[in-house]
Amino acid sequence: MNQITPTPKAVATLRKGRHRLQSRDYSDQRRTTARAKQGTTQMTAPTTPAADAAPSNFIRNIIDEDRRLGKWGGRVETRFPPEPNGYLHYGHAKSICLNFGLAQIYGGACHLRFDDTNPTKEDQEYVDAIIEAVQWLGFDWGEHLYFASDYFDKMYAMAEHLITVGKAYVDSLSAEEMRAYRGTLSAPGKDSPYRNRSVTENLELFQRMKAGEFPDGTHILRAKIDMASPNINLRDPAIYRIRHATHHRSGDRWCVYPMYTFAHPIEDALEDITHSICTLEFEDQRPFYDWLLDNLAEGGFFPRPVPRQIEFARLNLTYVVLSKRKLIQLVDENHVAGWDDPRLPTLVGARRRGFTAEGFRLFAERIGVSKADSWIDMSVLEDCMREHLNESAERRVAVLDPLKLVITNYPAGQSERCHAPNHPLHTELGKREMPFGRELWIEREDFMETPVKGYHRLYPGNMARLRYGYVVKCTGCEKDADGNITAVLCEYLPDSKSGTPGADNYKVKGNLHWVSVEHAYAAEVRLYDRLFAHAYPGNRREGDPEDLERDFISDINPDSLRVITAQLEPALRAAKPEARFQFERHGYFVADRVDSVEGAPVFNRTVTLRDAWKK
Repeated sequence: MNQITPTPKAVATLRKGRHRLQSRDYSDQRRTTARAKQGTTQMTAPTTPAADAAPSNFIRNIIDEDRRLGKWGGRVETRFPPEPNGYLHYGHAKSICLNFGLAQIYGGACHLRFDDTNPTKEDQEYVDAIIEAVQWLGFDWGEHLYFASDYFDKMYAMAEHLITVGKAYVDSLSAEEMRAYRGTLSAPGKDSPYRNRSVTENLELFQRMKAGEFPDGTHILRAKIDMASPNINLRDPAIYRIRHATHHRSGDRWCVYPMYTFAHPIEDALEDITHSICTLEFEDQRPFYDWLLDNLAEGGFFPRPVPRQIEFARLNLTYVVLSKRKLIQLVDENHVAGWDDPRLPTLVGARRRGFTAEGFRLFAERIGVSKADSWIDMSVLEDCMREHLNESAERRVAVLDPLKLVITNYPAGQSERCHAPNHPLHTELGKREMPFGRELWIEREDFMETPVKGYHRLYPGNMARLRYGYVVKCTGCEKDADGNITAVLCEYLPDSKSGTPGADNYKVKGNLHWVSVEHAYAAEVRLYDRLFAHAYPGNRREGDPEDLERDFISDINPDSLRVITAQLEPALRAAKPEARFQFERHGYFVADRVDSVEGAPVFNRTVTLRDAWKK
């Protein structure tokens, strides 16, 4: 598949956003005055905008037409229906934002419903994790929390009704025989020899299935539609199967369970959903969705109009895998450190990495929805996070690759306070104190004994400004016995301190960040990057043999995590778990929500200031 970009409007917005991010090392301060004049607002929790103010898309066009025709009295009710068999990922975030967002736009409601129809794979752990993730994204379902298992009695009664009216039967073929009878995409299927069982026999068998008289796989209940249908999903699909397993909510009460394709439409109708929005893989299932609800409405189980299913393209994002099977493999084979590993595209991992709910909502709005499958580059998501974090994250100083700087003419044992803004775009957040002394930590790359052309930082004879502090002139360096540089030597200009009249007397090109050796906080910092080095993990690369089967594991980025000990300004010692900051010059970081302890936070890199993967 060719990689494509979002809508033209989104592309223009993204380009504009990227332009703002090009030189963000120390450029925020230069914009402070201009932004203050214009007024700056931070992104807040989701609101309920007017319907005509929200971005339009083909789903909104359908809803608008239904409302114009007076269907459901103009009511709009949607749902987010995950199966509690795993952790939510980035693709689910798109669906959550879409379904809850549409309900907000039209003043309706979005239900959170757990499709817990398979007791062998579901667990309360996943229910709790999903609830937490949806709330973290900023959405509330109010009283509308439901479980498919709440409807098992009603579903069973509806299945019996279909048997009674000749629209369902108990089949006793084996799974292999059923596949053989089903036919292919180019050849029709064949009727099962059990298809013409009498209503009485089918009811008796179904009731015995419910009573637990048969082992798993002995019988299955199928809808009776058309084995010659060109849509293979209408060739008598299975609607109930035997499962002798303990359910996480209903225990051992049931040993027959509805299939998802049977349960899902019924749940929608029972909850009075108007628009059932799902991904494109369910498009071929829509005829069965409509067939089932039509027949059950005919039987008096639901009023008309019944819910309407609408499909949209799922999220395809470069540099990640969203397949549940592949995510399980990554966890089980210890390629990542669990489901909340910040490199994994799960929402628990994203939260631990420092991604924000506001960033995800911005991302969902920016990429929009469509009927066509397409690829969205990971940089779009990362730019949305940068955009929100640039507005919301306070600034701090961190030296990730420390080299000692000694100011030889600064009195030993003396220290003073410099002042740095907490956020150059939000002056109302005030300033913080940064202790300054004779010995400082600077970045190792900020000194070159023999500078290359265009290098403006420290080298013998050159002057540079210590950000928020003084101008210093480099006088040399110290080395160990192996010739490695161990310290940079400088002299400071006492009348050059930032914020004083003398500061304007010195024009230097280099602007360095630093922390005091005496006061610095040595902390573990985890430099996270993309988990995969290839944009399409597991896909064949240009130049590979046509018959090469690529293992997506082989595309894991060996540099996706680097753990270092950095020197941080002392204010960061008090950071609470999940507190987010811009480490000036380096990027956006978050205090790890799992491993941080009071007075000793561990920091994870969320995203760099610029897209380092840009070709």
